[in-house]
Amino acid sequence: MAVAAAVTGRPVGPEGSLLLPSAHLRRRLRIERAVRGALFVGAMVSVATTVAIAFSLLEPTIEFFAEIPVGEFFSGTTWAPLFSPARFGVWPLITGTFLVMGIAVLVAVPCGLGAAFYLSEYARPRTRAVVKPVLEVLAGIPTVVFGFFALFFVNPQIVQRLWPFGEVGTFSALAAGLVVGIMILPTMASLSEDAMAAVPGSLRDGALALGATRREVCTKVMFPAALSGIVAATVLAFSRAIGETTIVLLAAGSNPRFTLNPGEGVQTMSSFIGFAGIGDQPTGSTGYKTIFAVGAVLFVITFVLNYLSVKVVRRFREAYE
Repeated sequence: MAVAAAVTGRPVGPEGSLLLPSAHLRRRLRIERAVRGALFVGAMVSVATTVAIAFSLLEPTIEFFAEIPVGEFFSGTTWAPLFSPARFGVWPLITGTFLVMGIAVLVAVPCGLGAAFYLSEYARPRTRAVVKPVLEVLAGIPTVVFGFFALFFVNPQIVQRLWPFGEVGTFSALAAGLVVGIMILPTMASLSEDAMAAVPGSLRDGALALGATRREVCTKVMFPAALSGIVAATVLAFSRAIGETTIVLLAAGSNPRFTLNPGEGVQTMSSFIGFAGIGDQPTGSTGYKTIFAVGAVLFVITFVLNYLSVKVVRRFREAYE
């Protein structure tokens, strides 16, 4: 009987006959198989979507580089593909993208971590029940609203009055970066707080029992223990900031400049795609193909950021039993 059970994987009766599962158990097994299949299909849809995006960018990008030398594209500092004579140096878009992203991350990461520490360690349950839903509601505000907020309030009322390094025009990378940072702050705070909430309470209680203050618990216990989740939240903030279009288009303008001065207007890769993809360029023209070339560069940068985040998360992941 033991041999029969081992071979078939089914329970064996007293006379060596195989016992069939009950109708209820068979129904549960069918449901489990259906759920497993649905989850597999969902995972494959996301993978197939990523592959389809890559292939949709590939052919027009190859055609673009058949017309424009790769060296000119990656070494030039003048971007004017829609003018005559056309210039295809992509560095103004790259520097504008990283300038806005850097300002946004400088706003979102410290403020988001501070909010997460407060919600996790300092806030009373009633305060936390109010503050966290408000943060999550802030994450749902449309980006066009943030864009007009940056254009009509942040830039004229804050940046132009407080920026000490020269004049600031109607559009500026600083205003765009500040508001993009405000936009991604709730995501950073919520995900970081969730990572801290996943840390076993015994670590916190043990540190407090040894005489640690709440500040020491936050910086020396909770932060290292939740570092993998915090890194994942930070990289997600990077990805959202680097791909933001509407806020940057409204607040930073559409004039590509090769500059690192936050007080000047810039154009990012995503805002160029949004600006140039409105249908003014004839399909198949070189100006039309620049959209795909810039999109491919943006795709590669985002892919590299996510790949590095996976490596860092695996490096600092803590497992608790």
